[in-house]
Amino acid sequence: MKGVGRKIQKYRELAGFTQEQLAEKAQISPTYLSAIERGIKTPALDVLVRIINLLGAEPNDILEDVVPLNAKKRYSAQQERLKELPVQKQKKAMNIFDVVIEELRD
Repeated sequence: MKGVGRKIQKYRELAGFTQEQLAEKAQISPTYLSAIERGIKTPALDVLVRIINLLGAEPNDILEDVVPLNAKKRYSAQQERLKELPVQKQKKAMNIFDVVIEELRD
């Protein structure tokens, strides 16, 4: 579960927490958190839920490497994010997407 640990570390750093701060808030030892982030330990479900909530992350963001979101849900989520953009930026994003798809076909 190294992917989960790396994601936790990434979101912890983005949230501005040190390992010690997050560990204290999650009611775990800093050593345990360090082991989780390095992929040595797998967090218990209740610990994982506490960490995700403290980081303000989406479970899918943390777990995507080990529990892939089915493609239809992922496309739907991306479509919703696209709708949040102004129309001009939506067009720009779609143009970029078209270029990327063409590059991948080659």
